[in-house]
Amino acid sequence: MSDWRADKRARTRARIQESALDLFARYGYDQVTVERIAAAAGVSHTTFFRYFPTKEDVVLRDDYDPLIARYVSARTEQDPVERVRLGIAEAFTHLDAAALAAARDRTRLMLSAPSLRARVWENQVATQRLLEEVLHGSTPGPIPLATRAIAAACTAVLTTTVTAWAEDGPTEALPSMVDEALAALRPPTP
Repeated sequence: MSDWRADKRARTRARIQESALDLFARYGYDQVTVERIAAAAGVSHTTFFRYFPTKEDVVLRDDYDPLIARYVSARTEQDPVERVRLGIAEAFTHLDAAALAAARDRTRLMLSAPSLRARVWENQVATQRLLEEVLHGSTPGPIPLATRAIAAACTAVLTTTVTAWAEDGPTEALPSMVDEALAALRPPTP
């Protein structure tokens, strides 16, 4: 796919998501239809479904997991928790204030709408599985329990921190809050 097509797709996807979040903030999640989101974004409802399979996905889907995976997998010298901590810190360098504000709005919406809260668990499991695979790398055989436990602990820390941040942390504080929380998983130095 050429760069201009990829850029156009990214802009359309962002416009749909921004329109949806604006409508949800003004009218409430349950009161907004896919057709209304599509109209506000200037696309057809068919186009909406090409980008987001469900209304929930317009809130739940983002590009953060692949970004995190790329930076965590690039780190091989550190212990697993430190790989995750440093990889996420590097991924955060690609998020500006607008992206953080949108992430906060989406998180607040996920926490407030019962139909979205039910799907948050699926996202957590997907993030955990991704971290398991990245930390396991190309090592043959099944993923060891210790690797699964580390991935689960890191995912729980991320979920807890993002929730606390969305509830009352300053918008720009997310990277430092995640760093501090993941650092708490490291064993104490003697």
